[in-house]
Amino acid sequence: MFSFVTTGNAIPFLHEIKHALEHLLKTGTESVIDLGAIPFAPGDERILEEILGQGEVDATLTIMGQSHVRETAIPGVWRVDHLDTNGAFQSRFIEITFLPNILKTQPEDAERGLATLVEHLGAIESIGKPQGDT
Repeated sequence: MFSFVTTGNAIPFLHEIKHALEHLLKTGTESVIDLGAIPFAPGDERILEEILGQGEVDATLTIMGQSHVRETAIPGVWRVDHLDTNGAFQSRFIEITFLPNILKTQPEDAERGLATLVEHLGAIESIGKPQGDT
C-alpha cells in the first residue's frame, strides 16, 4: 500500500493517537502530541497525511505569524501548525480534543466583547430616541 522511505515511527504514532482518542471519549481528557519531538522521514509524513486526511474545519489565525488549525478526517484529531512572521514552522502538534484551545474564546475576550456590544447598543439606542426625551 505505502512504498516510500520511513523511520517506522508513523504506525506507533497513529496508535498513540488512537489511544488518546479513546481516552478523550472515555474521560474527556485532551492530549497534545508534539510532532517536532518525533523523528519523521518524508514517508512518515505522507502516511500521516494519507491516514489522517483533511476534515471539515480549517482555520488560520494571524498572531505574531500564522497558526493553521485543521481538523483531520478523524473527528477529534486536529493538526495545529505555528509559523513565524517569515512563514517558517515554529511548532507542529496533533491535538486530540473536541475543540482546540486556540479556537476557544478566552473569558477576558468575551468580557471585552460584551463591553463593546453594550457600547454599540447604547450608541444605537441614543440615535433612535426623539429629541427632548430624557
